[in-house]
Amino acid sequence: MQILKLGGKTLPFMKLRKFAMTLSTLLILASFVSFFTKGLNFGLDFTGGTAVEVGFTQAPDLKEVRDAITESGFEDFSVQLFGSSKEILVRLAPQGAGVKAEVIGNQIITALQKVESTVEMRRIEFVGPSVGEDLKEQGGLAMLTALICILIYVAFRFEWRFAVGAVSALLHDVIITLGLFSVLGLEFDLTILAAILAVIGYSLNDTIVVSDRIRENFRKVRIDDTIEIIDISLTQTLNRTLVTSITTILVLIALFGWGGQTIHGFATALLFGVFIGTYSSVYVASAVAIAMGVSKEDLIPEIIEKEGADLDPMP
Repeated sequence: MQILKLGGKTLPFMKLRKFAMTLSTLLILASFVSFFTKGLNFGLDFTGGTAVEVGFTQAPDLKEVRDAITESGFEDFSVQLFGSSKEILVRLAPQGAGVKAEVIGNQIITALQKVESTVEMRRIEFVGPSVGEDLKEQGGLAMLTALICILIYVAFRFEWRFAVGAVSALLHDVIITLGLFSVLGLEFDLTILAAILAVIGYSLNDTIVVSDRIRENFRKVRIDDTIEIIDISLTQTLNRTLVTSITTILVLIALFGWGGQTIHGFATALLFGVFIGTYSSVYVASAVAIAMGVSKEDLIPEIIEKEGADLDPMP
């Protein structure tokens, strides 16, 4: 299937590499600024505490809900709509050792009965603070391990400059996706971490396909211009990249629209990650490899002559 019919024309992708690198640098800097000023809105999985989901028969006034919970003695908590205007999620900070989640849940229900007497508890979850810290550490190690393994694999499979370009593209995708969650204040929990790891795999797949075509064209095309060969390779893989990205995005849009509030964050991370990953596989990985001086000679295997091959055959 071809989305774009180019008729053998080569698109000059690398002419825009300086603009693309400038844009990426600005986005990464903006992400770091947000990390240091706002941070990530870690969910219950990482911070620990209690989450209580309750249902009302009529859409409640969130201010009345917050006032009722405050009057019951709770201080560090958040209230947000969950799924519909009749369902809310109350997240509370750890209440101290020995306090059971069921007791907290009953206290929340008692407080909310002042708002509506028929309020119902839908579910309750509790995560200890030490468990949350362990999950945060293990999640970071999982992401770091994945990037190191990818660096080693691509270095052996292709060439070390392409390995640096591939890992740079993956770091670019992870940082900017995390930056989006920081800027918008979206909750970051284990499902988002899983989505980030999925984005790494998706972006790497695109980058490997492009790198493989570049290596093939370095050996096959009789052109010494590195940038032109990379443009040819990107043009040849463009339709495949677009088909894969568009079909994936359509599925993610369906998940976001009809999958429910529980996986909104997961779908958001993947939607943005797939988009930014498609961009980075075209511009970031190749641009970094060019900046590091990759050339045709780096990917053409050396031909080792056998001893005596240059001698005339004996009569």
